[in-house]
Amino acid sequence: MKRREFLKAGGGAAAGAVAATGVVAGGLAAPAIAQGTMQWKMVTAWPKNLPGPGVAAQLLADRITALSGGRIEVKLYAAGELVPGRGVFDAVSEGTAELYHAVPAYWGSKSKGILMFGSQPFGLRADEQVGWLTHGGGQALYDEIYGKFGLKPFLCGNSGPQWAGWFRTEINSVDDLKGLRFRTTGLASEMCAKLGMAVQAMGGRDMFQALQSGALDAGEFIGPWTDSALGFYQVAKNYYWPGVGEPSSAEECAVNAKAYADLPDDLKQAVSYACSSLYNDVWTEYTTKHAQALQKLVAEQGVQVKKLPDDVMVAMGNAAGEVIAELRDDSDELVRRITESFLAYRSSISDYMVYADNGQMNARALDYKY
Repeated sequence: MKRREFLKAGGGAAAGAVAATGVVAGGLAAPAIAQGTMQWKMVTAWPKNLPGPGVAAQLLADRITALSGGRIEVKLYAAGELVPGRGVFDAVSEGTAELYHAVPAYWGSKSKGILMFGSQPFGLRADEQVGWLTHGGGQALYDEIYGKFGLKPFLCGNSGPQWAGWFRTEINSVDDLKGLRFRTTGLASEMCAKLGMAVQAMGGRDMFQALQSGALDAGEFIGPWTDSALGFYQVAKNYYWPGVGEPSSAEECAVNAKAYADLPDDLKQAVSYACSSLYNDVWTEYTTKHAQALQKLVAEQGVQVKKLPDDVMVAMGNAAGEVIAELRDDSDELVRRITESFLAYRSSISDYMVYADNGQMNARALDYKY
């Protein structure tokens, strides 16, 4: 929603400020509305204040509270404080909490169609992902599939291009991937499984312990900023790029559908605008701090940054194509519609990016004085 439309449509934040202070223009007392203040619980998939998603979750809680003028007070519960991190979807669906902050990549057991809204192997970048939802028909499909679970979803951030991950040993060929015990999630896990990798799903702290003990050979989580905080560089020094399994990774907020429907229009707009206005803030913070963290990892921690061999990426691309083909033939017609919508947007935007962003980045990489 555009800022002008948000302000015009009932002045949500301003109206909330009146309610919170009990004063209207001219100093007249407004009716006390303490009884109208809603206490909302936000459960998250992250440790409290984890650099990246943990920070973003708190920003969202604070922004909803602010834009509602205090009429919705959001209290954040980190993973494990109220429910386990992977339990937040069900908690909000069932009404145990009003909203959650997580990533769509965690909910493949609900429907593989949900995974498309987080990331796709060889798929959409952060700007393209929100472009698909906002301008390519994706949001209606996002609403439809989450609506089956009693949820109203919003994108509220993106961690940008993921890395291929932290590897205890070097990767020189496709054969090196076979049997590799690897942590990843979402559709990337299906791509990796087709290459013979032993894929495992786990949280960031568990991934560190598994790498340290040797239970994992490699794994990817997010990128240099968050990964540094989790200490992966201490147990695996080979840091591979690019993370073709997740060209970006969207973060989401999902609200209990009934709780959202019961809101007056101005508060619905406050929640929606809080999410959409945070997307670029979160994405650009990740990009900025990933770049800073990578420099420190190399200079201070001896991390070896390495590019995946081209033949490995081609094999991953072929495996990703098989994953997408299976989604196009899924027994659920909604999953098929989501997949076709994604593919249509990917095709149109990919053709243009050859001339736009790709062209600019290729030009920037040329050898010249600047």
